[in-house]
Amino acid sequence: MEIYMWWLDLDLASKEWLRENLRTAELPEAVQRGIAAAGGPRPGELSPAGTVLTVADWDFIETQSEFVD
Repeated sequence: MEIYMWWLDLDLASKEWLRENLRTAELPEAVQRGIAAAGGPRPGELSPAGTVLTVADWDFIETQSEFVD
């Protein structure tokens, strides 16, 4: 599922962590749970690089996500 479809439902703490730790290789378990709860990929649904988020997801977080949630 595309990030824009679940980003609005992601909890604020997870959004802040993702913005502050752009393109990190490993996500904390709490952030992974938040993404899954919002409708995003679950930890077992890995991208080809072996991470929960794709390059396109990180691009969205960096350029399109709003800091006023």
